[in-house]
Amino acid sequence: MPFPNIGPGELILILIIALVVLGPGKLPDVAASLGKSVREFRKAATDVSDAAKLDAPAAPAQPPATNPAPAAPPPGVPAAPAAEPGSTPPAAADAPPSDSNQS
Repeated sequence: MPFPNIGPGELILILIIALVVLGPGKLPDVAASLGKSVREFRKAATDVSDAAKLDAPAAPAQPPATNPAPAAPPPGVPAAPAAEPGSTPPAAADAPPSDSNQS
């Protein structure tokens, strides 16, 4: 529920009620403490927003690179044969078989 706008008439009415309830002796003290409270609240709010800006992680400058296509071999070097689908890659074929029973 949004608060309604307070015009000059309503503000004068609130001040008159505060003067009657608190009296002329206490009204300046209450106004001073209210002003200090508002000032401290604003300072705390700006401190929190500044801390949030410092703590926010910076966005990465560049997206991570994807795997580029393999480069063609230099002239005079024979190209490696393409692997057939479903076959074992050459590096894995040269490795000794692993025994899963050993601890």
